[in-house]
Amino acid sequence: MARLVLVGLPGVGKTSVARALATAWDCEVLDTDEVLGARVGVPAAQYLRREGEGAFRRAELAALETALATDGVVATGGGVVTSQGARELLRAQVTVWLDCDDGVLVSRLAGVDRPLLGDDVEAALVRLRHEREPHYLDVSRVRVDASGSLDEVARRVRDAAIEVTR
Repeated sequence: MARLVLVGLPGVGKTSVARALATAWDCEVLDTDEVLGARVGVPAAQYLRREGEGAFRRAELAALETALATDGVVATGGGVVTSQGARELLRAQVTVWLDCDDGVLVSRLAGVDRPLLGDDVEAALVRLRHEREPHYLDVSRVRVDASGSLDEVARRVRDAAIEVTR
């Protein structure tokens, strides 16, 4: 079982925060996009484009199962919560929802390859937030503000994780 799982919209910093926490806790860090890419032999974004979202979500669920079997910090893809099977797995974990203002996300995503965002990143984030927010609420034990420096966000997540596991 993972020590901590991070969920949230694209650009919120799940992977960076997971790496910082894993370093501080001296444990493994797993990113479900990286696990997926290793399994299918191409980067997650390329697999999504090539195979479509349905196949991608099935592969992502398998990657999540693998990641959750470790004693580490897990960074998920932003859309993992769209799968009922993934939500069931995430509810059993110490899952933290990283969230921040869409303007911060837009600035962080400038020039980044995110197939589901398309050309209008701001409009896509509004749509994704509307679709996914109920799922983030459903699976997470706490919502943490992800604006600010990496050190600040990692500290907020660490403190929140300690509170929810007491």
